Amino acid sequence: MKKQLVTLLLCAATLYSFAQAGTTVFSGINIFGSARVAAIGGNAIALCASDINTAAINPALIDSLMDRKLAMSYVRYFGQSNFGYTSFGYHPTKSKFAFAGTLQYFGYGTSERLDGLGNNLGSFTSNEYALTLGASYKVDSLWRVGLNLKNLYSVFDTYYSYGIAIDAAATYFQPRKNFSASFVLKNVGMQLVTYRESSREKLPLEFQIGISKRPKNAPFLFHIAYENVQKWNVKYTDPNATVIVDPLTGLPVEDRTWEFGDLLMRHLVIGTEIILGSNVRVGLGYNYRQRKELSIPNRPATAGLSFGTTVNFKKFQLSYARSIYHVAGGSNHITFTTSI
Repeated sequence: MKKQLVTLLLCAATLYSFAQAGTTVFSGINIFGSARVAAIGGNAIALCASDINTAAINPALIDSLMDRKLAMSYVRYFGQSNFGYTSFGYHPTKSKFAFAGTLQYFGYGTSERLDGLGNNLGSFTSNEYALTLGASYKVDSLWRVGLNLKNLYSVFDTYYSYGIAIDAAATYFQPRKNFSASFVLKNVGMQLVTYRESSREKLPLEFQIGISKRPKNAPFLFHIAYENVQKWNVKYTDPNATVIVDPLTGLPVEDRTWEFGDLLMRHLVIGTEIILGSNVRVGLGYNYRQRKELSIPNRPATAGLSFGTTVNFKKFQLSYARSIYHVAGGSNHITFTTSI
């Protein structure tokens, strides 16, 4: 059954390989606000830590230890935009099933409404919401599978849209070796209500693979996620980039320096957590694609890097992270987790 499950996920990702990054609707659902997740690069699909903050990104991580756990997170983003979520877990007694629910909010601030002549007609707000209901099933001592059902709603002034999607996932966790691997097929669904008639858009479908490993007796762990398995070339082509033309052929000269490595690294998100005792963890992350797409060529600074810390108190857990997107700044994440 284990082999069949992994094969099914791989085949499903292949069938949906036409999905294009950056050309979809409801793309905000891929920006998750957990401080702990942000600290290790923004992707933690294989982090088997019984953390309710990972339930919405991989339903196969939902387990019995998330029972009655409550998490709230807030992110101050760029400009007027901000987003956050609330998650809650539940595990029926002696059941192999575990459940979690997450309500996400994305606020893009207030914008001015102008007519064709540039006259100010007032202002409007833009918001998106996602309600995710997840369930997992413990297959045996090593494997757990899960499904997320997502209800997606978006409103931009007088335009609105509604969609529905599911995530399917499987996680393998070997506690004796402190090793885990996850396979997640995300956002399989469709836009049911469109912004405009006869203008249906695709959802940001994606297949991801992740692994996590804590070396024996080491006070740290590594996490590596491979994103967009369904599409090899995810490189963004800048229409404003300077094009060098071959004077003999008149054709653009392509820079093929480290081409394979560049394309490969755009899929990888690398992170580590340093464990400072039982109550403090420090996270560090690196997102190569984020660095290449958002940094200024002559001033890359620390774009693509992230860091943060998680501190356990007697009654609650508090996490903070900063993810750096650009020389102009980054996002600040704060997450509060407790048991009810």
